[in-house]
Amino acid sequence: MTATQPAASETASILIVDDMEENLVALEAVLGSLGHVVRAHSGEEALKAMLRQEFAVVLIDVLMPGMNGFETAANIKGLDQTKDVPIILLTGAAVDPNYAYRGYTVGAADFLIKPFDPWLLRTKVNVFLDLFRKNRQLTDQSDQLKRLLTADGGRPTVTPSAPPPAYAPTEPSYGTDDKDATDSEERPVHPDDTDRLSEVVGQLAQAELLLRDAHGPGGADLADRVVELEQAVGRLLTERET
Repeated sequence: MTATQPAASETASILIVDDMEENLVALEAVLGSLGHVVRAHSGEEALKAMLRQEFAVVLIDVLMPGMNGFETAANIKGLDQTKDVPIILLTGAAVDPNYAYRGYTVGAADFLIKPFDPWLLRTKVNVFLDLFRKNRQLTDQSDQLKRLLTADGGRPTVTPSAPPPAYAPTEPSYGTDDKDATDSEERPVHPDDTDRLSEVVGQLAQAELLLRDAHGPGGADLADRVVELEQAVGRLLTERET
């Protein structure tokens, strides 16, 4: 298997699986400009590659010696580490009418018959690449939100409590110096925290719109998760402003 390191860590990788070198060359020529393309000459080689690195989508030829495309797809879907990677199955023109059904049964997201239109193949693959990048963006923003809500070695940042009612006398403290009193108080909210949270709300709203526009599988579910995060941050900002 030949592989070239991506230009940046954010580059989405595509795995192409076929036992015929000329087919791999043709696929790489069509898809090379979309992302980092990795070749595998068998189902076994494909599984090893997927356990070594993360892929946005995998294209598998159905008719391969040894582990065929259906078996490879089933094995990919059977592993926790790779079960969510979308699979496109490829096969020749003289195809069994039941192949498409078998492909979807083992968890393939799409099924294409050779010779296929290069533009159509690029369009389908690009949908999964966009979804992969947006999912990564959502994960990064979620991590950023967690960092903003957590400070001082994992202690949550809390909103200062309301002052006691006017009729409730404040009891004097005995045996407590100024340092202890300061340590017992809740940490005040820094204005910069609020500014960063406001920025995160805007980023989440933008991510939601991007996911709503994506027509790939899972986009709506990810958008719903973004909305939940956005609402949670909004409630926190409201509490801090009151």
